[in-house]
Amino acid sequence: MSDAAQPAADKSAEKPADKTAQDKQAVAWLKQASGQVRSELGKVIVGQDEVVEQLLIGIFAKGHCLLEGVPGLAKTLLISSLSKTLDMTFKRVQFTPDLMPSDIVGTEILQEDPVTKQRMFKFMKGPIFANIVLADEINRTPPKTQAALLEAMQEKRVTAGGETHILEQPFFVLATQNPLDQEGTYPLPEAQLDRFIFKISVGYPSDEEELEVMRRVASPLIAEAEKAIQKVMTAQQVIGVQKLVLRVPVAEQILQYAKNLVRATRPDQPESPDFIKNWISWGAGPRASINLILAAKARAVLHGKFAVGFDDIAAVAAPVMRHRIACSYTATAEGVTTEKVVAQLLETVSKG
Repeated sequence: MSDAAQPAADKSAEKPADKTAQDKQAVAWLKQASGQVRSELGKVIVGQDEVVEQLLIGIFAKGHCLLEGVPGLAKTLLISSLSKTLDMTFKRVQFTPDLMPSDIVGTEILQEDPVTKQRMFKFMKGPIFANIVLADEINRTPPKTQAALLEAMQEKRVTAGGETHILEQPFFVLATQNPLDQEGTYPLPEAQLDRFIFKISVGYPSDEEELEVMRRVASPLIAEAEKAIQKVMTAQQVIGVQKLVLRVPVAEQILQYAKNLVRATRPDQPESPDFIKNWISWGAGPRASINLILAAKARAVLHGKFAVGFDDIAAVAAPVMRHRIACSYTATAEGVTTEKVVAQLLETVSKG
């Protein structure tokens, strides 16, 4: 694939028509590149097509993702393999009850100069200084340590010892959590959940996929398969795609539809459907509206389109809103989940 087709830096001297043509060419390149990413991941990951797509959308929309699923679904392997295909630095942090904030962001150590013998403090960077940071089982560490991620996730910087350290771009936190074990866990507060563009549900493999997993993992070729993963994109190309996503046009009708979807989740709004007033205790905030549009833009370019459609909004509605709305006691008693609420909203809210 030629460099001309790849997302390029903005050039103010270019005419709008020329820029639009370049953007459409970049969209075509991205569709091909994303297919190659999926192909490389397929060397070690069986199935999980929807999870892979949502991860790519999250990255291209410049957002962080929270993956929820039972143990053994290859969440860690998927994220580490994805970092290889995008040629990004990768660090994994296993969150435990005794993990301290300094174990994530870094700490200052007293160091002696070998020549002058003068002692001075030197900042030793923690694992947060990477392009992709895997926060494994993020709900197993206390809130004080969870909060150490907040500034990095929102501001893309870390403050330690009175000094601010800028994180290298692109930067993503991809966190995992186990929905089963609740003993000894610290559920993420709403303020931190809201900083994840997606909450991705990782499900069980199908019958055929599980059989293929057994064949691969029990084979001596699995180690060679992990080593065979090839780089498809670079970090700079990912940044170029993120800029491209922002330039994707959105029709006013699509913006209105996305806004109406989010506002309909708020039970105190007069336009909210009756089932929302009955099932939801609090709805999604404005960040959901923003992320819904950004994610829809990223999905559009991932599918080779340079415009957002209603189908793009519908495809990203559940991962954007499932962690931003809370079911009432009535809904819980009736077995209603946030996924069911979003699905019913998509059937109820008018596109006109």
